[in-house]
Amino acid sequence: MSTPLALPGEAAASGRASVPKTLDVQAFIDSRPLGLYQWRIVLLCFLIVFLDGLDTAAMGFIAPALVQDWGIDRASLGPVMSAALIGMVFGALCSGPLADRFGRKGVLVGSALLFGLFSLASAYSDNVGELVVLRFLTGLGLGAAMPNATTLLSEYTPVRHKSLLVTSMFCGFNLGMAAGGFVSAWMIPAYGWHSLLLVGGVLPLLLALVLLFWLPESARYLVARGHDVGRVRRVLRPIGEEAAQARGFSIPEQRTEKAGGVFAVIFGGTFRVGTLLLWLTYFMGLVIVYLLTSWLPTLLRDSGASMERAAFVGALFQFGGVLSAVAVGWAMDRMNPHKVIGLFYLMAGLFTFAVGQSLGQTALLATLVLLAGMSVNGAQSAMPSLAARFYPTHGRATGVSWMLGIGRFGAILGAWIGATLLGLGWTFEDVLSALLLPAGIATAAILIKGLVSHADAT
Repeated sequence: MSTPLALPGEAAASGRASVPKTLDVQAFIDSRPLGLYQWRIVLLCFLIVFLDGLDTAAMGFIAPALVQDWGIDRASLGPVMSAALIGMVFGALCSGPLADRFGRKGVLVGSALLFGLFSLASAYSDNVGELVVLRFLTGLGLGAAMPNATTLLSEYTPVRHKSLLVTSMFCGFNLGMAAGGFVSAWMIPAYGWHSLLLVGGVLPLLLALVLLFWLPESARYLVARGHDVGRVRRVLRPIGEEAAQARGFSIPEQRTEKAGGVFAVIFGGTFRVGTLLLWLTYFMGLVIVYLLTSWLPTLLRDSGASMERAAFVGALFQFGGVLSAVAVGWAMDRMNPHKVIGLFYLMAGLFTFAVGQSLGQTALLATLVLLAGMSVNGAQSAMPSLAARFYPTHGRATGVSWMLGIGRFGAILGAWIGATLLGLGWTFEDVLSALLLPAGIATAAILIKGLVSHADAT
């Protein structure tokens, strides 16, 4: 059992040392104000997720240009749209156990290198088959980046700000996707579709070098894996000098959780039901997000909008998530997080349905796309934070990454459904009305989790 962290005033009054022999890492972080060291971690994780979002959304924005440049029909792009998403599934599922075994930092650096290199290679594709393979390999890196950035950041944040900071970081994904739309509206007409993939390749390679030297390993991971005390002191000392004086470190769940395999953790008795409901919720949310991300610009283009306007309205959907993520995180730290997220999924279904009824009314359409993006992307941004708080340290990276990985099947389904329904002759209104179903399921699943699963490892 770890010794509680002594308050500075109590130590001064007693005249004894202000630091116990064993320092509780989370209590230590909770007792200190956020400093530049932690804000640096927030920024670096934000940049990882931003570039992840930029690269993930790229195919949706270059799809109309590919159809025109290669002389292919829209249905032929289905495999291209899904390839990176399939790679992201494998990247997420493999990276979590690797990060819980070998550390968060190494996996993050490797993921940035991987998706940077293959995005760069994708820019030089000249046929559908080649692009499918390269986008799959890009997806391996993309899938590994997001869950481990979420995990690392959650392990350096005080409990009182955890949801706010993690969701704020995660909105970098939506901002990256939105940036892809705004940048593509300018770059693709001027420089061709290759330019967006070139940008999405060079920037992650540069970031990987920064991460190598500036991103610390998770202190909670180091304690959970029994690493050298001196190394833990070094990564915690910038937060407070007390860490340099501690003789040992502990993490909260050491008092209540037995060490075991990561899958025994996420499927253990108190976590099993919550794990399955997290998967279902995130899966359904990504059906909505990726159907709209992959096909909204093309649907708008087919409805008569210019390529620039279609890309701009599609970017508004992602930008909506940026506007709402901070508000969702703030609310989660103060109210029942399951009810907050459930409300946003419900609004997502209603606003998406309304988008389908507003075709031809440009201002109303743009406003409703923005509101739909605020709702569904706000909810999706909050899910990794909820998962990170749900699982203990020795299974956290696996729990978060498997939720994101299994959820990616929803992304694949969303992109595939878009291609299939359009191929069957469904209208813009029909496709968007159908999204009421996954929105309703996501709402119900997250509310049920709040009722039946209360574990929170923080």
